[in-house]
Amino acid sequence: MFGRLTDPTAAAFHALAHEPIVLYTCIAIVLGGLAVAIALTILGWWKVLWRNWITTVDHKRIGIMYIILGIIMLVRGFADAIMMRTHQALAFGSEAAGYLPPEHFDQIFSAHGVIMIFFMATPILFGLFNYLIPLQIGARDVAFPFANNLGFWITVAAAVLINISLGIGNFGRGGWLMYPPFSELQNSPDTGVDYYLWSLQLSGIATTMGSVNFVATIIKMRAPGMTMMKMPIFCWSAFVSNILILVIYPVLAIAFVLLAADRYLGMNFFTNVAGGNPMVWINYVWVFGHPEVYVLVIPAFGIVSEIVSTFSSKRLFGYASMIWAIIVILVLSMLVWGHHFFTMGGGEAVNTFFSIATMIIAVPTGVKVFNWLLTMYKGRIRFEPPMLWCMGMIFTFVGGGLTGVLMSIVPADWQFHNSLFLVAHFHHTIIGGVVFAYLAGLAFWFPKVFGIKPNRILGIASFWCWFIGFYFAFFPVYILGLMGATRRLQHYIEPGWQPMFMVAAVGAFIILLGILCFVLQIVLAIWYGIKHKGHLPVTSNDPWGDTRTLEWSISSPPPAYNFAIIPEVWSEDAYWNMKKKGYQRPTSGFVKIHMPSNTSAGIVAGFFSLIVGFSLVWHIWWLAILGLVCFIATIIYHSLMGDHHGYYISAEEVQKTEDIFTAVLEKQEVKV
Repeated sequence: MFGRLTDPTAAAFHALAHEPIVLYTCIAIVLGGLAVAIALTILGWWKVLWRNWITTVDHKRIGIMYIILGIIMLVRGFADAIMMRTHQALAFGSEAAGYLPPEHFDQIFSAHGVIMIFFMATPILFGLFNYLIPLQIGARDVAFPFANNLGFWITVAAAVLINISLGIGNFGRGGWLMYPPFSELQNSPDTGVDYYLWSLQLSGIATTMGSVNFVATIIKMRAPGMTMMKMPIFCWSAFVSNILILVIYPVLAIAFVLLAADRYLGMNFFTNVAGGNPMVWINYVWVFGHPEVYVLVIPAFGIVSEIVSTFSSKRLFGYASMIWAIIVILVLSMLVWGHHFFTMGGGEAVNTFFSIATMIIAVPTGVKVFNWLLTMYKGRIRFEPPMLWCMGMIFTFVGGGLTGVLMSIVPADWQFHNSLFLVAHFHHTIIGGVVFAYLAGLAFWFPKVFGIKPNRILGIASFWCWFIGFYFAFFPVYILGLMGATRRLQHYIEPGWQPMFMVAAVGAFIILLGILCFVLQIVLAIWYGIKHKGHLPVTSNDPWGDTRTLEWSISSPPPAYNFAIIPEVWSEDAYWNMKKKGYQRPTSGFVKIHMPSNTSAGIVAGFFSLIVGFSLVWHIWWLAILGLVCFIATIIYHSLMGDHHGYYISAEEVQKTEDIFTAVLEKQEVKV
């Protein structure tokens, strides 16, 4: 009845009984959750939370929840990183050195990679997409509001499922891509790989749903006059990124289904027997895996483009060339996956093709760097925190890209393959190119969300801790790779490596300070919201000055309806054009505005998806079937019986809201 929960070989509660770190972490999580629940009950916020957040279909609120989820998982994933680095600093000599036994260490590095890519970077990215795309294209919401809500709660279910593996059972030990044959049933008979499969399958379904939504929104809901070549560069980067998601995520989903068939049905797709071939899995996951890097980094290019233009007080240099460079990257990103296995015997012709393609993709990437530098050239650069993040991103990402070009050379890759040099390279690229840019975006659009700028001192401190900490954390790792250290070392016997591991651990703790400064900024914003009882006062629409896109033409925070009157667009810098032409913002003549209704179907369906995932992990078949039936029934019920009529914000309410904004602008002597 309870599947593998009662199977001794699955060791459902082994970690809780034998790993003090796991036990104390789970206790802390449970106590923290209880403390939050008690606080919400005492303050009487459950109804507000349910009405304004849990059941909302407002793209802005869903975007904020995605970002909060991403920040929570950032803390979770970075805790794994701290544990790995501190352990390795102590792990000289034997398996007994350090404080993490081999199996626990293997789970930690596997969970770290999975969490940071799928549950930190992707939710923060989708949070930015959700919040900004409708505002930048002059829309009132995304194309499919309910699907947006549903996708978020399925993502939450996937994140909860992967965290359950911390205490019940274990997580996979095969790295973030779970290479077979190690991930096959005979080599990983516990539930670790199953947690991996079903949490990422849920996450992939939600991500694909979101991408369909964003592509439809950009194609069909742009403001009058906004042609594709007048669209903000961030929206262009989001558009290309989501097209890439729709191409590669189905490949990953198929790979997961086939590996699940091996583990659950005794198939042999990726085994070493009965005609199976593990290299098929390697190709599947890297057909997904390398374009996934561009899924994350292309929007980062859009973020940096928006910020550099604003804080240089200049139009983005080479707008059209930037767009074409992004499109070229879209195409080339699907032609380079083979450079991940130059050592796997593909032959000279295959390796040469992927080597040349990898070198070529550096060209459109370099185009964007020159665009940013020429935008800053002779500009009035202001070193606010968002701009610091962008300059740190440009400097660091270029370095990471250069090491990537180095490894595109086949003989060099044969030396670096599976070494810590490779680990340093992809962290150089992901942290420098993706994380720095996302943190820049969060700092830049922070006042649009909350109506106040983030604390400047904390912002600058966070940047420098991240920037300095990164180089302390990963340049020693480059050196270790050149010295012969391989990936995933639970211990080592070369005494000359330990000083480098110690320096890397120091760098990780410096980055931790940066994360704490960033989280403290969020806490201060939440406290600001609590002081105003959730009703944040309207402030300046353009707190940074020299902003150029439509989201800055409306109040901060934006009203529920975004735009009282849908704007008309004449150029790619729509708001900048309004300011230059002396556009007079309408202050009367508003009409009622239709808005979609909230729904509880999203969180209910998300809960049943969690039940399905957990049941499949533990082979509780009756519960899996019940959960799937309830999930489908929830969607059908919402489709047939849900409130699809929405509601109207009256013209009088719109007028009242806009009058408040008008008074703020008049007080600040702003005409647009």
